[in-house]
This record gives sequence, structure tokens and C-alpha cells, in this order.
Amino acid sequence: MSTALQRAKIIRALQKTSGQRFMQAFRYSEIFRLPLHVLVSMALLAGCVALRVADPQPVSRLRLSVFDSYLRAAPRAADPSFPVRVVAIDEASLARFGQWPWPRTILAELTSRLQKAGAKSITFDLVLAEPDRLSPDSLLRSLDGQSVSKEIISEIARLPSNDERFAKAIASAPVVLGVAGEANSDRKIVSYRGGISFAGDDPQMFVHSYAGGTESLPILTEAARGLGAVNWVPSDDQIVRRIPLLVAIGGKLYPSLALEALRVGTQQSTIFVKSSGGSGINAFGRKTGIEYVRVGQTILPSTDRGELWLKFSPADPRRTISAGSILDGSFNPDDIRSRHIFIGATATGLLDLRATPLAPSIPGVEIEAQALEQMLSGEHLIRPAYAAGLEIAFIVIFGALVAWMIARSGALLAAIVGGAAIASIVALSWLAYSRAGLLFDPVYPGLSIALLYLGTSLTSYIRSEIERAEIRSAFGHYVSPSVVAEIAKKPDKLKLGGDERDVTLLFADVRGFSKMSEGLQPEELVRFVNRLFTPLADTILNYRGTIDKFMGDAVMAFWNAPLQDAEHARNACRAALSMLDDVMRFNAKLSEESRLRGEAFVPVRLGIGLNTGKCVVGNVGSPQRFDYSVLGDTVNVAARFEEATKMFGADIVVGERTAAEVSNFALLELGTVMPRGKDRPERIFALIGDEAFAASAEFSELKQAHAMLLAAADDTIERKKALEKCRQLCPQTIAGYYRDDLGRPNAASAAVRPTELDGQVL
Repeated sequence: MSTALQRAKIIRALQKTSGQRFMQAFRYSEIFRLPLHVLVSMALLAGCVALRVADPQPVSRLRLSVFDSYLRAAPRAADPSFPVRVVAIDEASLARFGQWPWPRTILAELTSRLQKAGAKSITFDLVLAEPDRLSPDSLLRSLDGQSVSKEIISEIARLPSNDERFAKAIASAPVVLGVAGEANSDRKIVSYRGGISFAGDDPQMFVHSYAGGTESLPILTEAARGLGAVNWVPSDDQIVRRIPLLVAIGGKLYPSLALEALRVGTQQSTIFVKSSGGSGINAFGRKTGIEYVRVGQTILPSTDRGELWLKFSPADPRRTISAGSILDGSFNPDDIRSRHIFIGATATGLLDLRATPLAPSIPGVEIEAQALEQMLSGEHLIRPAYAAGLEIAFIVIFGALVAWMIARSGALLAAIVGGAAIASIVALSWLAYSRAGLLFDPVYPGLSIALLYLGTSLTSYIRSEIERAEIRSAFGHYVSPSVVAEIAKKPDKLKLGGDERDVTLLFADVRGFSKMSEGLQPEELVRFVNRLFTPLADTILNYRGTIDKFMGDAVMAFWNAPLQDAEHARNACRAALSMLDDVMRFNAKLSEESRLRGEAFVPVRLGIGLNTGKCVVGNVGSPQRFDYSVLGDTVNVAARFEEATKMFGADIVVGERTAAEVSNFALLELGTVMPRGKDRPERIFALIGDEAFAASAEFSELKQAHAMLLAAADDTIERKKALEKCRQLCPQTIAGYYRDDLGRPNAASAAVRPTELDGQVL
């Protein structure tokens, strides 16, 4: 069986045992590596978008905290004329006129004085649902059964009730009273007497809804010009950021207290609401909510649920007038004239306190007053309907861009782009707030981009580590661990191309392999080859060599690449000598095994060729599949030297350049050969030992006898004497040179002189 056929047989056996697993691993690494990066990016993007669409409390609270910080940085500037004033039921008023609730006569007096001073509207941030306990009729009931004269009782009975007196004062003034929606009540309240018209979908589909409610006494509500809901809807953290412009109570629409104060104060009869599906609002058939609310010429931007974002101004004492100063007449009428007045409790003990982005605690009546003040100023905050979509689009576009840049340009450039994107959205969000009152969330999109960068970078890092592991795994079979570590540090070296440098090449081939492999099954042949080449490969790696390839019963290796090795020729020669020792130990084991089986022992012999010279080293192939290898004439000549071991009967043949690099090794000149394709002959040498053997007396004697053999080419007697001397002194590595064991002409044949081998074409 020819050597070529034997090599084909080994390759087929190797493919049969490990080819499928290799191809599976290849398909996994090449097909799924990039998709894994894309899959992670898509999963992160999808997760960020899904989280934003779901908008759980942590996400919404984070967004609101950003809007709060904007408001604290640039609050609404209060109108210095303060068109809205708060008449405060404060501690000073309570100290002078008694504890709350006051008799309705005091409220009637308060209303009359404000009306006479020219107030545009008078809004009570109160719900007076119970009759006045200090009213004359209540006093009569308390006197029932008491020993009181009939004249006194009759006189009291003729007095009007406090609620009647208060109702009379209300009827003569532009008063707005409060109603309160209650989720757990089915009590019906009086219908809203103002007009509410709408275009598009019914606003009741979107506004905050309550099953029932509480109203002031009918005598009071009938006298009032307006009714407004006092309900407030804080965020999950109990901070008031929006007020409902409209609510539904018992299936009926009611304006908020501030909105009703605006209507009454501007003497409008109707509140107009535009919802999805209305003229000019294209919702594509979707019920997206309320667009805006209009009172006269005042347009109030609304959330989809009919809420007004509040742009608070800092608290200012000039906005507040004590109710006591109104009642005792010490107030300035100019502070009331042509202004909208809110009456409400500010005393801490009355517990009508709320938290806002600007203050942890302010009276609820001031929130209503500031809401009306904002309506009049037209300086609103708007969270556009398209804001969420725009933020999601930003996440998708820049998240995908960052992920792509990490894969294409590296983490540093992606970090620069991602950082610039985050800085841009923060800057644009602030400009939109400060210039137009638009609320865009910069934090969640920014955090999403950062998360995508970190996640994709982590994936890229893990992939790089996997690649380094693959490098270690792949090159670990071909180069020493120290070389693997160096390559793993600089994997960019593993690219197509190479550079020229001096290398030492080694070709080793098993002699008589065809005969040894006859009758072996493919699996047995693979085991035999693996047993033989495992120690040989380890020896090459131990001496810093790089295994280029295994070729059936042969191996090719080189030194001084991929890492520099100043001792490459010496390390290659030491590896070659150690490989012969490995073969000797292998033969000893093989001999014992053959003896135990009762089979004939066929020893393994190795022929090794070494050559040093210029080569191109690097990755050779295509971008999809390449190998780290060497190219050049030096490679071909080294292969010819391995073939020359058969002709010259020496186990290791080296070229003259290698011999010059290891001149202190045990070398014997064999002659010259003419490698095919070369225009000049090459001197070759037999390597038979290292420096220690070269310095021995035994080698000195052999070298002298070898020189005598070459010098006695024409003297048969002297040649035979020198030949016998060489046979006695030579080691096994060159014994074939002195006897005709290989069945071909060499120096051992008495009919052939050593010089006749000079100039042989290889």
C-alpha cells in the first residue's frame, strides 16, 4: 500500500471519528456567534421598550422625579399682579373668630365684603354638607324641653337661619361651591348647571370617575353660580403634579373647582372639550382620550384623562390675605378688586395640606389658586401624546446604533456615541421644558441606552473571552502554552497576511509505515498514530515549536513564529533529537506488546529533515477559513532533506544554514544534494547529538573516523578500515549511513564510495 493511500486512509478514519463534532462546533461558532450578539441586543431593546410601554411605578416615578427637578430648577414666575388671591382661614383668623367651622353668618359676611370689593369670582374650597349647628333653628331644637319663655322662643323662630343668610349672600355674588366625588358612595348629587359640550368621544370615557358624591346644602348650591369638584388625584408618591379638569360623579360631568372659577370669573356659560375623534384630531379610530379643554378663548392642554399638568410657582405671601382682615375691614379693597378669590383653610390644625414638587406641604387651596393662576397666564406644562412614542423611537434607534457600533467599531467609539446620545436627549429635554413647557423623559431612554451598551459590551466581552479560549484551545494543540498566552493577549495578530522572518522547519516522517499499517482497522490505525504522535507533538511544543499540520504519518513544525525565538535553530535540533528518544521508548512498549500477543515486532523509524531560512509566516487562506502557516522555498527544501534521510541512511538531516546555527552540536557532513527547483547544491549534515555529545571523546573519535572515510574514497583498504571504525563508534541515528539496511546505495556498500552520493537530485 502506498504512503499516499495510507495517509488518505488515516484522514478518512479521523473524519469518521471526529469530523462530525468538528463541523457541528464550526457551524455553531460561525453561524450563531453574530446572531447571539444580535439576539442579546434585540432582547435588551425589546425588554426596554416593553418596560416603557408597561410603565410600572418605578419607571413612571423616575420620569416624574426628572420633571420635578426641572420644575425646581425653573418654576413658573408668579404674575406680580397676582390675579388670584387666597383668603386664608389661618391661625390668626381662628384665634379672633373662634374655632372652625364658623357660623354661616360669618361666611355670609365674608362673601358680601368680597363681593362689594369687586371680586371677579369667589370660590369656596369647601363642601358645606351639614346645616349650621349655630343657626337659630338649631338653637330652637336644642331648647326643646327647656324652661324658656314662649316670647323668646317665638322671637328666635322669626329669625332667618344662618344657611338662609349665607345663601342670600351667595346669590348676590359670583360664588363657586365645591362638590366631592366619592368612590364608595352611591349618593346622587345635583347636576352641573353650567354647559359642557364636546367634540369627539364622550369625555366620561376618559376622566376620573366616582360612583357618588357629596354636595353642599341644596339651599346653598341652588344659590351658587357654579359648582366645582374639589377632588385631587396625586401620583403614587402622593405628590400633586396634576389636577383633573373634569371628573364624572354618578355618571355626570363636573368641572374642577379651578376650572369652574375660571368659567364663572370670565362670565362664560359653557366649557368645551375636544376628545379623540373630534374635528382636527385624527386618532385613526382609536379612543385616545381628551386633547384639550376650552373656556371662552382660554385653551387648556390636557392629558388623555382630562388632567392639567401644574407648573407651580414658589409660594409668595403676597398671594394670601387673612380672612380676619376681610371680616374686620382692615384689608385693602384694591387687593380684591377684579381678582379671583379662593377661600380655604391654611391653618395647620385643619389638615388641608398637600405635597408638591416645590414644597413638602402647602395648603390645598393654594394648589387650586395656582392652577387658576396658570390657566390665566397660559404658561402650561404639556406632556405631548407623541412623547412616549418619540422616547421609544429614541431607545430603538440609538440602542441599535450603539449595539451595532460595539460590534463594528469597538466599545470605546460606541461609548462616545452613546454618551453623546444621552447628553443630547438630556439637553433637548431641558430645552423643550424651558422654552416650550414640553415634558420629555430623558432618563429612561438614557438609562436604556446605557443598559444596552453595558449588556452588549458584556456580550462582546464574553465573546472575546470565548474567542481567546478558542485560541487557547486551537493553538494549544500546535504551540506551547507560553505562546498561546501571548497570542491570547494580542488576538489581532490572527488575521490574514504575514511577515518575512527566519524560521527553522522540521519535517518528520515514519519509515516503513505502510508495512506496519497493513491489516489494521481504521480505528486501530487512528489509535496507533495517536499513540505515536502524542509524545512527538509534546516534544515539539516543549521546545517552543509550532505544529503546522499532521499529514497522515508525517508532521510539519516550525520555530521562530508566531513569537520570536532567538534560539529557534537550537530548539528545533533539540526537539528532533528528543523525538528520536520518544520513538525509541515507543518501540520498547510496542515490542513488549507484540511479545505478549505473540506477534512479530516491527520497529518504528523516523526520518527528520531540518532547514533554516527566510519564510513568510502568517495566516493563509480566506477570511472564512485560514491557517497559521509558513510559505517559501525553505519549506520545500526542508521537505527534501527529510526525503534525503532515506538516501543517506541518517535519521536527522539538516541543511548548511541550520548546521551553521548549531555548530557546537554533534554534526557529520554527508555531502551535497540538488533539491528540485534549486540552481545550486546544498550541503547536508547528519545531526547525531547535542552539545554534550559533541564534546565527548566518543564523538571526537567518530568524527575523525568519518573524516578518514571521506578522505579514503579512492583507497579501498583505508575506506574499509575507516568504515568498520565508524560502524563501531556510530550511534543508531546514523548507523544506516554505514550499512546497507535500507536496500539502496550508500556509504555502507563496498561498491559505492561516499562521494558518489554528492549532487543527488532530491
